[in-house]
Amino acid sequence: MSETQTVPAASADPHLHEDGSPERLAIDTIRTLSMDAVQKANSGHPGTPMALAPVGYTLWTRFLRYDPAHADWPNRDRFVLSVGHASMLLYSLIHLAGIEEIDAEGNKTGNEAISIEDIEQFRQLSSRTPGHPEYRHTTGVETTTGPLGQGCGNSVGMAIAERWLAARYNKDGFPLFDHDVYALCGDGDMMEGVSAEAASLAGHLKLSNLCWIYDSNHISIEGATDLAFDEDVGLRFQAYGWNVIHIDDANDVEALANAFAAFKATEDRPTFIVVHSVIGYGSPKAGSEKAHGEPLGEDNIRATKRAYGWPEDKSFYIPDGVLDHFREAIGGRGGKLRDEWVAMMERYRGEYPELAGELDLMLKDKLPDGWDADVPVFPADAKGVASRDSGGKVLNAIAGRVPWLIGGSADLAPSTKTDIKGAPSFEANNYAGQNFHFGVREHGMGAVVNGMSLSHLRGYGSTFLVFADYMRAPIRLSSIMEIGAIWVFTHDSIGVGEDGPTHQPIEHLATLRAIPGLDTIRPGDANEVAAAYKAVLTDASRPAVLVLSRQALPTLDREKYASAEGVVKGGYVLADVADGGAPDVILIATGSELSLVVDAHERLAAEGVRSRVVSLPSWHRFEMQDAAYKESVLPRAVTARVAVEMAGEIGWDRYVGLAGKTVTMSTFGASAPIAKLQDKFGFTVDNVVKVARETMEAK
Repeated sequence: MSETQTVPAASADPHLHEDGSPERLAIDTIRTLSMDAVQKANSGHPGTPMALAPVGYTLWTRFLRYDPAHADWPNRDRFVLSVGHASMLLYSLIHLAGIEEIDAEGNKTGNEAISIEDIEQFRQLSSRTPGHPEYRHTTGVETTTGPLGQGCGNSVGMAIAERWLAARYNKDGFPLFDHDVYALCGDGDMMEGVSAEAASLAGHLKLSNLCWIYDSNHISIEGATDLAFDEDVGLRFQAYGWNVIHIDDANDVEALANAFAAFKATEDRPTFIVVHSVIGYGSPKAGSEKAHGEPLGEDNIRATKRAYGWPEDKSFYIPDGVLDHFREAIGGRGGKLRDEWVAMMERYRGEYPELAGELDLMLKDKLPDGWDADVPVFPADAKGVASRDSGGKVLNAIAGRVPWLIGGSADLAPSTKTDIKGAPSFEANNYAGQNFHFGVREHGMGAVVNGMSLSHLRGYGSTFLVFADYMRAPIRLSSIMEIGAIWVFTHDSIGVGEDGPTHQPIEHLATLRAIPGLDTIRPGDANEVAAAYKAVLTDASRPAVLVLSRQALPTLDREKYASAEGVVKGGYVLADVADGGAPDVILIATGSELSLVVDAHERLAAEGVRSRVVSLPSWHRFEMQDAAYKESVLPRAVTARVAVEMAGEIGWDRYVGLAGKTVTMSTFGASAPIAKLQDKFGFTVDNVVKVARETMEAK
């Protein structure tokens, strides 16, 4: 097959006729449900769902391998609506397909995933049909989309996951995993850099199970796309190594079917189908710009329905036979395929019981017995080890027992220490590899890791903390979706030293801590790193950030100080007053500053000051504890408090109060050896002791 081709229209007339066929009725049902829902909500985007109704119909009824009665079937095809503003297209498809709802525990509720009443409640509070599709919120939605390009990146991660699962679990006669991934994207997706990063990676990996359908309608919010965008996108994807197919008319269902068949026959590269559409197609009276970003208006809707041969006075109308036709088309095929898969899985259990058991655990987001048995306990060491190095040791200890803990770095694995020793790389010639090479594509890496995690892999991505800015959108989305993605960020402070301000994160901890539900952990020594990894791995229902150092951190003597297991609660008393009484001052720290405040505590104690050290690596976890526990760690009566962290001050007022002080950063860093920087910015024992005494005196 050539790298680029055009599928011509099936007939001389480019428009479908209102012929009353089940196919045509179903397509127009999608269109009218979409326009009615947007009109009733007085909010939303009707144009793209209307234009792409033939695409959705053709894919779902003729190609998508999906069992609506079992929406969590592991080998189902994935459909990702990267153009999340066109959510009514997906909601209409879910309703017409008759997808059954699954609750948070994975049990069927007996309800439709989306009823006609849900469609009538489009964009309303607590409805199953929010403005953009939300994973977990609505059964049948494979990922949360909205920020353009993210769904594209997610689909690459899903395709990677299928290839990895197939490489590990498929055996002769047992093709457990052979599903495909489809993503519907638009001009906005193509403009966003994240989709370019993800597409480049997909082409390099030759992911022939991946198909992007590009709605080329030349309209964006501001008007015609040629205001800012006039490249030949097909040629760009051809350069990425994709098979490119052009469809002249989005309404030509036979041309669409031929394109999907060509994708299925392509075995050496992903496929990019360029579909040329007229946004808001249906009525010449419906202006294309208006149809894109706002309701059509009652008059335009009536005119459009009249053109369809639709009852003009009916809203949310589904003609007789449409549901039966659509549901039999997708469910009849998908139900049979799933039944065959379940029977094959039972035979597989007999032949490969160990792999089957492993697969069961992975799909339930559980861990094998003894998964943490090899996690090292680090002996006390005044010289210590960088937490990126101890993190690498812990990661390797776990990955040896949890094969689906897989990931890599944005071209920085030698620095972030996130490579799995002795394991092969995931490449086009070896999809069984555990080490991923995302290239210098931080944003794409984030979206891809989310897609992997949505397929029940424990995916991780790593880079320097300062570059978290490049991937904030996928980090935020991982938290919205409540998936167990793991973000490993090293080079966490001005301790980076000579690399200077461009590489020294200041505000990044505060911005990550501000994301609801994100577990941001900055461990203070090697044993806190081990405890952090164990805490993160046991909970696949939320993402986590591990913030690790480049410079060596002393490994604290845990026979003298409290156990690092306190990390699981987010904060704990590390060192306390010798006689067990109330402290006069509390020193709080995270990460590389923990040993600094321990040294300050020891000096204060030698000078007769009753000092307590609190390690607070995870604010998120600490805030989840009950009031009694938090009071035991940070008693309200003790107002003399000092927080020490080589990062911005924002947020620390929660823990130090109005009477407390911080030793933090209020400027960007500088280029110099770390010792010089610590002196310049006050991260010394002398300064911490000084600030502690000032705080006590100010009580």
